Amino acid sequence: MILRNLTPTEVPETSSPGIPAAVPEGRLHRPAAVAATCAALAVLLSGSVLLAISLGPAPVPPADTARFLWAALTGGEVAAVDITTYQIIWEIRTPRVLLAALVGAGLSAVGVAVQVMVRNALADPFVLGVSSGAAVGAVGVTVSGGLAGLGLHAVSGGAFAGALFASFLVYFASSRGGALSPLRLVLTGVCVSFGLQAVMSVIIYLAPTSEATSTVLYWTMGSFGAASWSVLPVVTATVLLGIAVLHRRSRSLDVMALGDETAVSLGISPDRQRRSLLVLASLLTGVMVAVSGAISFVGLVMPHLVRLLTGAGHARVLALAPLAGAVFMVWADLIARTLAAPRELPIGVITALVGVPVFITLMRRKSYLFGGR
Repeated sequence: MILRNLTPTEVPETSSPGIPAAVPEGRLHRPAAVAATCAALAVLLSGSVLLAISLGPAPVPPADTARFLWAALTGGEVAAVDITTYQIIWEIRTPRVLLAALVGAGLSAVGVAVQVMVRNALADPFVLGVSSGAAVGAVGVTVSGGLAGLGLHAVSGGAFAGALFASFLVYFASSRGGALSPLRLVLTGVCVSFGLQAVMSVIIYLAPTSEATSTVLYWTMGSFGAASWSVLPVVTATVLLGIAVLHRRSRSLDVMALGDETAVSLGISPDRQRRSLLVLASLLTGVMVAVSGAISFVGLVMPHLVRLLTGAGHARVLALAPLAGAVFMVWADLIARTLAAPRELPIGVITALVGVPVFITLMRRKSYLFGGR
């Protein structure tokens, strides 16, 4: 029998201690099946976006919504009697729905990467303390009035700065001799998160007004109420570029999922990969948290649902997970702003109410393994 080393392109799809293996039956393992599913999800996402823009406290027929969107994109004319409705569609609902789709796609993709990086099936984009850092930054700016030069984007800027600070703190605290172990990353992230929550509580306690309390509720439960056209270009570029980079590195993620020793034997440096993934995940999560707050369960549940269909291959997972996350987030946001209209529910409440039973159902499936028996 001849033994030879496997290359990254020949990595077997098997379960690992931290990353779940999908059920063999019904896998979308063929490229044609994956492409067809991507096309179906893209069509579903387009229809969901149109319906989400149409529906709200003041519903607009989808045909009229499509007409207003076409007029906005092509510079067409809108009747004077429809100006108010047009402004609701184009200036308020459209950027909000598009932002929801982008954040859903980004959180799902980052969730895939983080679960591989820390080799933990329960990891999500906020396991590194990024959300707590963003909340501290947002509350600190609100209370102190800092970053006033950013105007309406001061709170988002503070949140982004806080998120990056938390990420670098986790990195330097968990790094030992240039090496990053998955266990140290998780434990340090949890520890930093608790510490930043304590700092946030002190800031709120000492705040002279109740404005900080409202701000922290926004950043801990999430909302797209502050969406505007001005924030979309940065979020769009960051999320799309991040997804493209992760997809390009899908083979490296496959190797890392097999364990550090296997990765080294196949010519992959786990520590180098983990450092670059930490920077990328922190940047993506920081941008998304800065515009939407901390939204739970999307980055945790979506990767598992997609793996159930596609198997453990990250090229397929990263092709479908962003689209599935975008569709889910669009509908979650629609429910959040219409279920108790005219009041708006925090979107984190909706994602948790959906994510918890879905996750429990997955755990109870005998054919789906979360890293062991």
